[in-house]
This record gives sequence, structure tokens and C-alpha cells, in this order.
Amino acid sequence: MKKSKIELDFDLKTASLGAVWTAVATPAGMSEWFADNVTAETDNLYSFTWDGHTQKANVIALKPYIYIRLQWEEDKDTDAFFEIRLSINELTNDMMLHITDFVLETEKEDAILVWKKQIETMMRKNGL
Repeated sequence: MKKSKIELDFDLKTASLGAVWTAVATPAGMSEWFADNVTAETDNLYSFTWDGHTQKANVIALKPYIYIRLQWEEDKDTDAFFEIRLSINELTNDMMLHITDFVLETEKEDAILVWKKQIETMMRKNGL
């Protein structure tokens, strides 16, 4: 089944770029909020574990301190991916976190709720 694109934006105010990047793009940081455990099997292959179930994702694009784009192994050979991107609002100087994900249409509402909850957890654990 074809997946639909969802995009979410979060205002992180005056957060530290280094701290946020560590939280969103490293296995140790992602283990704090994204999954129960995240490990790097190689530089480009991460394993994500939730309740004993493991999924693997390939890092398909990375620009340090700007974005990380991953693709679940099950989505290989498709256009589906998930991306976490950071930017600075030029007017307010606030940091923005942008999420792009591809999900099944029937799971769209649940996926949005999960992303919001996960980002809320990441912000709380990092004092944002």
C-alpha cells in the first residue's frame, strides 16, 4: 500500500543546537525518546527496539546539525522515509524542528499523535 506524507513543525525556542542534534540524530539520544533502545549497527544502519520488537532503518541522507533522513528496511525501493530537520527562524531566532514521515493513510492520525508525544518527551528530557 502507498504511504502518505505527513509534515509536522515544532518550535524549540532558544534550544541548544548541539543538544537537540544529539537528541535527534544519535542512537544514545534517540534511545531517550524515540524508541526503547537505538543502536548503530554501522554508520548507516540503525536498529530501533520497542517492547522487544526490532526494526532497522538505513540513514539515507545526513547533513550534521541540519537533518537526518532514515528509511525503514521495509520501505526499501520506495519513496517513503522519515526525516528530522532543524532550522533557525530568522525573525525570532527560535529553533524549529521539522518532521517528515510517510505512513499508511489508515495510520495517519495515530502517527501524528505518536510524533507529537515523542517530541514532547524529547523536549522534556532535554529541558526544552
